[in-house]
Amino acid sequence: MNTMKTITAVTKVTDPYLASQELYQQLNNKNICFVLFYYSSAYALESMAQTMNDTFKDIDIVGCTTAGEVTHEGYEQHSIVAIGFSSQYFAISAQLIKSMENFDTINAQSTINKLIDKCQSKNLAPIKNHSFILTLLDGLSSSEEQFLVTLNSATRGIPHFGGSAGDDINLAKTHIYYQGKFYQNAAIVIMVNTTLSFEAFNCHHIAQPTERLVVTAADADSRTVYELNAEPAALEYAKLLNMDLKELSPEVFSLNPLAVKVGGQYYIRSIQKVNEADLSLTFYCAVDVGIVLTAVEMGDIFAPVIKKLDEISQRYGKPELVLTCDCFLRRLEIEQKGLEKKVQEINTKYNIAGFNTYGEHINGTHLNQTFTGVYISGGLNE
Repeated sequence: MNTMKTITAVTKVTDPYLASQELYQQLNNKNICFVLFYYSSAYALESMAQTMNDTFKDIDIVGCTTAGEVTHEGYEQHSIVAIGFSSQYFAISAQLIKSMENFDTINAQSTINKLIDKCQSKNLAPIKNHSFILTLLDGLSSSEEQFLVTLNSATRGIPHFGGSAGDDINLAKTHIYYQGKFYQNAAIVIMVNTTLSFEAFNCHHIAQPTERLVVTAADADSRTVYELNAEPAALEYAKLLNMDLKELSPEVFSLNPLAVKVGGQYYIRSIQKVNEADLSLTFYCAVDVGIVLTAVEMGDIFAPVIKKLDEISQRYGKPELVLTCDCFLRRLEIEQKGLEKKVQEINTKYNIAGFNTYGEHINGTHLNQTFTGVYISGGLNE
């Protein structure tokens, strides 16, 4: 019996046609029923859409652009990571949502119903306790929070995780790929029904809070904070760090995040950019007037990940695949500290693959600066 459950393929070839051919050769298995792929926005996207569609014409394929790729061997840049799933262990259905802004509870219920029906038609495993949901969203949309809350209202308790598309930190355009075409302001909802044990998870490395800043002027729709403590937001943030405005950058944001406290827990609200015209700050997550943003000290970036994955492995055995949505700000921190070799060790040990995101999703919540994913066990469910 063929025991192949998943296959992870990686290519660094820059030509879209040759890249798609290399991925196809690596994923060449008659049981592959679904391909999930993450790709750098450095590729010529229209050519990539056409060649991937032509190459994988008999297989469902979805994906998104990234802020970096994650492989079993560590971090990659300007590459493509593709994961193939075997029909012997997985029944997978995917639904495109063309407009995140117009997604309502009726759409959410209809989407989940369709996904369940498609998976059930494969007669692989019961939906309950054997399924999880993966979301891929446009990472520059300001509708992520509302979309995820709305979707979560219809998920019937099915675990849900995901990530927001990136564009190699250009902050220009992020894309979702669905069956041969690229979309913006869109989402893909994927239901994975499987006979294998799994657990969706997320973790962060916040150590302790320090100073508090109150948002005194903001535009929630654009996630822009104009004032902190009644001062221009960028100036107040720079003052907090004893830095000059000109020194503020994604690298600085990754090492000096701000967080909000919800239900006794701190959740990072990552800064996207400084707007020079008015010295405001645009964020990757929801912000509004009156919220308190707390500066936080960060701990060991690897310890929470290792602890979480070790705990899950004790429950379910060795991983077949840890499919991850790893915030690109974590990657920036790791690269600044020269810790890439440790990433390689962890990724190899746990068979980690995925992408660097502009935001992570867990059970209806939009997060920043977390390591989020699903641990899929190599053994069959008992």
